[in-house]
Amino acid sequence: MPMIDDPRAFLSSLFRRAVEAADPATTIARHLPARPKGRTIVIGAGKAACQMAKAFENAWGEPVEGLVVTRHGAEEPCRHIRVLTASHPLPDEAGIHAARALLDQVSGLTEDDLVVALISGGGSALLPSPPEGFTLSDEIELNRALLHSGAPISAMNVIRKHFSGIKGGRLAAAAAPARVVTLVISDVPGDRPELVASGPTLPDAEGRNDALAAIRDYRIALPPAILDAIAKAEAPRPDDPVFACNETHIIASARQSLEAAAAEAANAGIETAILSDAIEGEARDIGLMHAAIAREIATRNAPFAKPVLLLSGGETTVTIGSSPAGRGGRNCEFLLSFALATEGLSGLHALAADTDGIDGTEDNAGAISDGETARRIRERGGDGRTLLANHDAWNAFSLSSDLFVTGPTGTNVNDFRAILIT
Repeated sequence: MPMIDDPRAFLSSLFRRAVEAADPATTIARHLPARPKGRTIVIGAGKAACQMAKAFENAWGEPVEGLVVTRHGAEEPCRHIRVLTASHPLPDEAGIHAARALLDQVSGLTEDDLVVALISGGGSALLPSPPEGFTLSDEIELNRALLHSGAPISAMNVIRKHFSGIKGGRLAAAAAPARVVTLVISDVPGDRPELVASGPTLPDAEGRNDALAAIRDYRIALPPAILDAIAKAEAPRPDDPVFACNETHIIASARQSLEAAAAEAANAGIETAILSDAIEGEARDIGLMHAAIAREIATRNAPFAKPVLLLSGGETTVTIGSSPAGRGGRNCEFLLSFALATEGLSGLHALAADTDGIDGTEDNAGAISDGETARRIRERGGDGRTLLANHDAWNAFSLSSDLFVTGPTGTNVNDFRAILIT
């Protein structure tokens, strides 16, 4: 029977392998477009924008020019491509400037020019561009309502692209008649590229009625003026001629990263089950679901025989509502719910982390737990259930010394969950 001497180090190594599989330095080179007669313009937005731009420069060579936008604190200089920063998860004035700069970057191009769009998760907040007659404060209000609603990322981005002058394909329309090739690191469950970063270079496949339905279904309270603007929004549709010669390629996804982690585990002799790469839902509920499966295996050796590794991805949500919230993050909230439900189980270790290296607004990627985590929280003065109810999972894992810190990774294929049962 294979032995894992240090389960925490093992889970950490699986996370690193998952991130490596989504590293733009290795994935972009396999998706380079044909060279144009004219200029090569690189644009981009998202948490992985800098790393994607640097990887493209290295693989493409010269000449190349352009502009990408990433979150404050995650910037790295490129040789020829300018880097701007903006706020995430709530937009700021720097984002307004960045969105305008991107639109300026693609203006006046010809059909001989090539635009390469490097898109990754986080781009929605980084590119605020409210419709005419609205301000940054309106976009902040919309984003705050979306983040507190508990709606999945797909629904949020359908809404966002109908309150924007750059999302929902409008950036690509501004680049016409140049050919646009979009390279996507997908953080959206189901890998629908038009929803990543609210699809600034991809046509609107849903329509405003879908946006209004999402607002209704998730009971998102918005000012009447914003609702009216969404109801009247006209985003470019897939049959619009401006998209006729464009291409889209997903260069990294949760599935690819989970499969890489599974292969790493196989090298250590551990059987692996990938539960899904597209799990959505309330983080604490998904934690209970994973805990139920882990308990079944730990106590009954079914439906999988021990030792076994369970992997899953996707993006959970945390519904804050109107009550005050502590320091959290969806991966920590998932894992605190899981840890409370698996207290006392031996031979059980779990890691939950965001592949971009930042879970929520703190500096940790997530956390690691075992069957004694809930006890450690209690012994150090915390009440795990109260902390969970207050969306204060960061403080819970800080008490138990279980925070998992990696720093920004330069990619983003969303949640990574690994549960080892020996």
